[in-house]
Amino acid sequence: MNIQVDILIIGAGLAGLRAAVECVDQATVAVVSKVFPTRSHSGTAQGGITASLGNEEEDRWEWHLFDTVKGSDYLGDQDAIEIMVKDAPRAIYELEHMGVPFSRTPEGRIAQRNFGGHTRDYGKHPVKRACHAADHTGRVVLDTLYDQCLRHRVKFYSEHYLLSLVMERGRYAGAVLYDLATGELRLIQAKVILLATGGCGQIYKTTSNGFASTGDGLSLAYRSGIPLEDMEFVQFHPTGLYPMGILVSEAARGEGGLLRNRLGERFMERYAPAVKDLAARDIVSRAILTEIRQKRGIGGKAYVHLDLTHLEKEKIEEKLWEIASFVRIYLGIDPVYDPIPVKPTCHYVMGGIPTDVNGRVLLDEKGSIAQGLFAAGECACVSVHGANRLGCNSLLDLVVFGRRCGLAMKQAISKYGHSTISNDSLRIVEQKIEDFFNSKGRERIVDIRQRMQSLMMEVGSVFRNEEGLRTGIEEIRSLKERYKNIAVTDKKKTFNFELMEAMELDHQLTLSEVILFSALHRRESRGAHYREDFPQRADRYYLKHSLVSQTSKGPEIRYKPVKITRFQPEARVY
Repeated sequence: MNIQVDILIIGAGLAGLRAAVECVDQATVAVVSKVFPTRSHSGTAQGGITASLGNEEEDRWEWHLFDTVKGSDYLGDQDAIEIMVKDAPRAIYELEHMGVPFSRTPEGRIAQRNFGGHTRDYGKHPVKRACHAADHTGRVVLDTLYDQCLRHRVKFYSEHYLLSLVMERGRYAGAVLYDLATGELRLIQAKVILLATGGCGQIYKTTSNGFASTGDGLSLAYRSGIPLEDMEFVQFHPTGLYPMGILVSEAARGEGGLLRNRLGERFMERYAPAVKDLAARDIVSRAILTEIRQKRGIGGKAYVHLDLTHLEKEKIEEKLWEIASFVRIYLGIDPVYDPIPVKPTCHYVMGGIPTDVNGRVLLDEKGSIAQGLFAAGECACVSVHGANRLGCNSLLDLVVFGRRCGLAMKQAISKYGHSTISNDSLRIVEQKIEDFFNSKGRERIVDIRQRMQSLMMEVGSVFRNEEGLRTGIEEIRSLKERYKNIAVTDKKKTFNFELMEAMELDHQLTLSEVILFSALHRRESRGAHYREDFPQRADRYYLKHSLVSQTSKGPEIRYKPVKITRFQPEARVY
């Protein structure tokens, strides 16, 4: 089945939905999602969305800019960051007017809370900057934007998997999709395409990411000739529920929660004496794992405690209800009375598909534009997060740059018409599926995936070194060879999750290699990328973005400069 639209948006998280709302009034828009739209991973964001509203104490966009640049370990592009933080108040009030039920101060203003790395007076004091709806902010923003899309009659293709990007005469002109419910392949033709497919946290064994976060869009862009930028920077959130990795939002520490080791010490005083438990995420994650390495984990095990017991029960129930609910359900303990066992969990990839500030995908370090293709959200790299993302800047990134993509795509569609697309891409995907069904291989998808996830935790997570990275790359390449002999035992066309897992695993192995390859070539420590054999930041050699491209000989790395406008790199101390 072939379909024509003006704008094809792949991904129904906040970036995709915000873009759809922006351009549906002037174009036919289709939104494709692996899951039902309101199950998109954006809905799991708990803590809030940042903006220098100054509702509870003085704040300025310049301070937000400084914190984001510093948090990025000076790898964020400052021109893009300035656009984001300046636009933040407008974006918040827009969401409020759309219907987002933000929590309120006694005076009726949008409530704000502290969050790690956010300060006033250029780093001197913590500041309340995170606008929130209790501890389920992403949930209500996602529901609100989905409602807006329904009101504007956006066409949704739910539970459709992206299998291929289609190029015609040098332009991205469509996509091949698998309809999970019918087993049909669909070719959707579009004047422009937006990739808003999210991250790839499922390549790690312990992650806060949902099962759909397998990096499909990232991998397909990479295979189509687009480099991936800064993929070595993978954020581990300090507080995942032990042992599952389910997120315990930074909101818990923003409301006064404390990290403690087996001795009961507030150990963050040693690592970030000024802001303590509200330091940037990479610093807190390394601190927790250092405590565990030095035998100060709880009961000699690989976790520490997040202590909320000194907070009032009413405060926990009002502002941290979802977190408290998760702890009660999954661990059977009550955080009102007992501390929460936590350990770092894979949370966010700072790198991704390189774009300009309007979401147009870039083909190289010179800034050449990929015709017809845009990207936004976690799969994109603008870069506003650099080497480490500050908490609550993710939702801001999604709505600011999702909107900018919508504006840019409305302008772009006037340049393109619908040209005739051959069915070659459709036939290639059909043949790949037949090959899976006819395979006589003996390898199991689950065995390869589990080894990949364990390996990435061992050599590519918070602490890294050259030996581990080289060993990891070799083993990932070995797993890719084993993948050629996998068997898909489920032969039916409809609801074939095994077939989709086979497709996803291919993408995951590709991205695992890119992450380890990028990390191997960055011989310094910066933000979330910590090399034990190169523990210092090396601005002279590595104050630059990495770009990894696929070639016939394997991954190839190049670099491009960081855009510095206001703040020169300096020591990053909290």
